Amino acid sequence: MKIVLASASPRRRDMLERTGVAFETFASDIDERIECNLPPGEAVSEISKRKAEHAFQALRIPPRSDTLIIAADTLVVIDGEIMGKPSDEEDAFRMIKALQSRKHTVFTGVTLIKAGSGGGINNKTFFEAAGVFMRALDEAEIRAYIATGEPMDKAGAYGIQEKGAVLIERVEGDFHTVVGLPLARLCVEMKSMGVDITDIWTGG
Repeated sequence: MKIVLASASPRRRDMLERTGVAFETFASDIDERIECNLPPGEAVSEISKRKAEHAFQALRIPPRSDTLIIAADTLVVIDGEIMGKPSDEEDAFRMIKALQSRKHTVFTGVTLIKAGSGGGINNKTFFEAAGVFMRALDEAEIRAYIATGEPMDKAGAYGIQEKGAVLIERVEGDFHTVVGLPLARLCVEMKSMGVDITDIWTGG
């Protein structure tokens, strides 16, 4: 079984590596704009689907290749506003200011496309959501965090698994959903498509 992670995110790569699965990476360069009336869960699901389909087509995966494509997308939502990656430092400040002292929700959508040895192609898309509570911050703390550069490539302008961990009080739900790849659900869905991670561990 060949596994391809259709993502340039080092965070998703690190998480998948921790599962003990060997995989290749492919950066899907797709239009991530979404319809403004789509609910967040549907939005991240749609973008993850675009990424997976782009990777499948760009890599010219043969129908009988026994290959699995994994793609994901993450959005931060508060009061109905979807927060993507900040456009500049002031945008990052606005985002963090809005998130601090409150609960927000992080949605991660995942799409799997499997080309089986029997010639069939199977698709599955799902999303997970987790609640995140950011502590109260003063302006100096926010500016200092932004100055590290860490927020600039992250949805919601923070990274919970890096320096941004000191901003977060608690998480309701799967921590890995917030980072960008819900590993437990991913493993369940992979197994339903005939790819059992425990078999990979044992060489079965």
